Amino acid sequence: MSIDKSLKIGGGMSRVRNVLRRPERLALLQEDGKWSADKGVYNVPKTKYRKLAPGQSGPKRDA
Repeated sequence: MSIDKSLKIGGGMSRVRNVLRRPERLALLQEDGKWSADKGVYNVPKTKYRKLAPGQSGPKRDA
């Protein structure tokens, strides 16, 4: 049985995700110094991520 054309979403997900997948969260937490490989990959805290439109400025991250 196939899906009706009206139920399909063209081009995948059209909105911006605000919660990252586990590998993306680990990379971000490791960059911030809040996670290391010896801590394991389970029970990793969720990290908010907001993708900004071109021309917008968001919160500044310390380098």
